[in-house]
Amino acid sequence: MKYNIIKDTNPRLRKVSEPVSLPLSKEDEETIEFMLSYIKRSTDEEYAAKHNIRAGVGLAAPQLGILKRMFIIYIPNLDGKDVVYQLVNPEILEESDKLIAIKDGEGCLSVDKPHPGLAHRHYSIKMKAYDFYSKQDVEIDASGYEAIVLQHEFDHLNGVLFYDRIDPNNPDKQRPNEVLI
Repeated sequence: MKYNIIKDTNPRLRKVSEPVSLPLSKEDEETIEFMLSYIKRSTDEEYAAKHNIRAGVGLAAPQLGILKRMFIIYIPNLDGKDVVYQLVNPEILEESDKLIAIKDGEGCLSVDKPHPGLAHRHYSIKMKAYDFYSKQDVEIDASGYEAIVLQHEFDHLNGVLFYDRIDPNNPDKQRPNEVLI
């Protein structure tokens, strides 16, 4: 099966994704395995240069034009450990009042044009999902950068892009109770 990352000009990226039936179909398993493999390869500088791909830390099925509630995250060596999830049907259960944003802005493999500004997110979240990587239902308590990445990929499932979270009138304005990293 051939997969291509679609760009933010594609209207499919703005649609809400459908829940995924469990157990996963062979096609869904192949898709979620491809997503993790792609992101892991994207972090290999030599491979990325040879294949002209950008490094990423997450990928959602809608970015492949597949409107299913699945995404993966691979953050190598975050606080001394690799963070790896292959999440299906994720739900956010809790969100902190405290906010967080990346001071240099977020990026996205589906977005080529720069969108400077702060994408305001919750500093910590609790999420539940089926994790294909560990083959079990999981509850994830995440904060800081990990929470940002989880929320970024979760947004893709709802047709939201990171730059939708940037205040167009004051893109660099830090909100009260917001940490910049």
